[in-house]
Amino acid sequence: MTIGSPPFAATLDPVLRVGTRIEQTGASSKKRVRIEEVARLAGVSPITVSRALHSPHMVSEARRLRIDEAVTQTGYASNPHARALKSGRSNIVAAFLSTLASQQYTQAADGCARVLEDAGYHMVMGRTFYSYARETPLIHAIMDMRPAAAFITGVMELEENRSFLRNLKIPIVESWANASDPIDMLAGFSNVDGVTLVIDHLAARGYRRLGFLGRNSGRGQIRQNAFEQLAAQRGLEIAGTLSVPNVAGIADGRRAFRRLIESASGIEAVFCANDLLGIGAMLEARTMGLTMPGDIAIVGFGDSDVASEVPPGMTTVSVDAYALGAAAGEMILTRLSGDLPDAPSRIFPVTLIQRGSS
Repeated sequence: MTIGSPPFAATLDPVLRVGTRIEQTGASSKKRVRIEEVARLAGVSPITVSRALHSPHMVSEARRLRIDEAVTQTGYASNPHARALKSGRSNIVAAFLSTLASQQYTQAADGCARVLEDAGYHMVMGRTFYSYARETPLIHAIMDMRPAAAFITGVMELEENRSFLRNLKIPIVESWANASDPIDMLAGFSNVDGVTLVIDHLAARGYRRLGFLGRNSGRGQIRQNAFEQLAAQRGLEIAGTLSVPNVAGIADGRRAFRRLIESASGIEAVFCANDLLGIGAMLEARTMGLTMPGDIAIVGFGDSDVASEVPPGMTTVSVDAYALGAAAGEMILTRLSGDLPDAPSRIFPVTLIQRGSS
């Protein structure tokens, strides 16, 4: 049963912006060494360096030894994509997914890819796993391919990465939030509106002592803050919260739910700000002998297919992830054709799907 969506215009999300540089370790943090530097050190031309690395039979042994030594000293790594694309951008679109464990992110990537593939573009995906330390080197590595555009399942929070991507001057679509200041374009939805649906649903059913499970950063923090603020406005009590650094799978939800229930008493309903956490919570509730919604109500965020299959079915916030991704692909194609999309931001409505868990 679809409960509905809040009045549309969508509420802006208070998206986190992080200005502090995250220091990297290893080769990914070093300034990229240019082939000209290797050539200078070896006393040869850049083309000779290229031949030594890729057609060594064309270069004398003495020169190869000098070039090998220069490569070792500088840490140079050749970039086949940059060589192939020296004259311009590729037909690759880079997709940065927060995690591959989320059905919604892969659905969005699929929707975006299908639109792009029909126009002759190909998608390459990388996983950031909600980590600045992973996000930064991944962005630089994929951007070495000189992609034509980028799609991000989320909004970039690290200002250093926002500036880097903006300076590439390529079409970029962020998503999964209603941000006031996207890098370029946005295909998103309001997390605050989704949480509003959850709070109003629980309040209408008489639940007064609530619990929260979610991530402790990014959209997880937006959803927790909104949950606590809205609960207070409606006179509801937050009986317990538990936040985790990352969500890799359903097992994380099982562990988090048990810890929450064992650390806080009298929780009547739990909002899981991620469907993987919610599904894990439902499975663990059954293991603990709790009935749903009799002993405890559970509400998720995401509307994955599994949410409807685990008895008694999980009530969850839903957004059309495939349509969101397809819209991102259309916005990218419009920009690549030299035109501007009708609007730089396209915001999708959220709904609440009610099932037997609440």
